[in-house]
Amino acid sequence: MERTLIILKPDAVQRGLIGEIITRFEKKGLQIAGMKLMVIPQSVAETHYAPHKEKPFYPGLVRFMTSGPVVVLALQGVNAITIARNLMGATFGSKAAPGTIRGDYGVSNAYNLIHGSDSPEAAEKELYLFFKKEELLDWTPTIQSWVYDMTGAKPE
Repeated sequence: MERTLIILKPDAVQRGLIGEIITRFEKKGLQIAGMKLMVIPQSVAETHYAPHKEKPFYPGLVRFMTSGPVVVLALQGVNAITIARNLMGATFGSKAAPGTIRGDYGVSNAYNLIHGSDSPEAAEKELYLFFKKEELLDWTPTIQSWVYDMTGAKPE
């Protein structure tokens, strides 16, 4: 099973989209391994977005991400990163396809509702920036055999 970090950004929380967005991930078959509501500390936002530090949008991005509550999720499943990113849609809501989270709920290029890890390496780093190891649960939902073909005794 692969894990990914998802952040429901301040705009998603303020717009009351938490349940709608989480429901999409769960209905797709991804399971929640960790979840919390928090305000991201400045230092954590700076670390998380450090790859963008030299870009002109960096100060505004850090300010935005620390401006109010967010929901951080650790999602798990086979190919969780690719599946989550496909559900999220293109970065800019104005360019995201209908049926995706950003395509259905976003129009802004600055307020794009959601962050998702873009690689297994990024996911590993990002998950432990927002979660302690003991906050991530290893569990098997009873519906797992209805989400994946388990005839080989493990998820396909």
